[in-house]
Amino acid sequence: MTVLTPIPLTADAFAPYGHVLTRPSGPGRVDYSAYSQNLRGAAAELCFRTSMTMPSPLPLVTRTMERHEFSSQSFLPVDVARYLVLVADSGADGRPDPESLTLFLAKGDQGISYNANVWHHPMTVLDRPAIFATVMFLDGGDKDEEFVDLPHDVTMTLGRGRMPRVMLKPEPLY
Repeated sequence: MTVLTPIPLTADAFAPYGHVLTRPSGPGRVDYSAYSQNLRGAAAELCFRTSMTMPSPLPLVTRTMERHEFSSQSFLPVDVARYLVLVADSGADGRPDPESLTLFLAKGDQGISYNANVWHHPMTVLDRPAIFATVMFLDGGDKDEEFVDLPHDVTMTLGRGRMPRVMLKPEPLY
């Protein structure tokens, strides 16, 4: 079993896997169009959706990884506290390389855009339910989403004494 503690999500550290998306720091727009990858050409359609993900208590034990071989996948936080981002390089066999697993801790104002063909774990949110807008390209084929299991368990944790409190319902203020 592998136990992973996250490093902060920064643009430099995440660069081999994609891009960190930041909110505008003032009036105006930030354009992320250059990060969108559709490696299939015209056959794929843009998929732009929102989703709510429930928080995961830690430590979280998993083996699941996924990739989108022909499309980038971007997550823009709409209402998010913190979340974990688990990525891996491809091994010689094309599957995730367990030796390259890297875990990042993202703040609620940081989005991510995975490059096409990057192995990653499904969204793991902390603290409270999270809402993301997601952008990717789909053609309805079996390569839109590919899920595989790692050869051994991976435990994601924040480290000793730093476990998040998961809040599923707001607590009364009185």
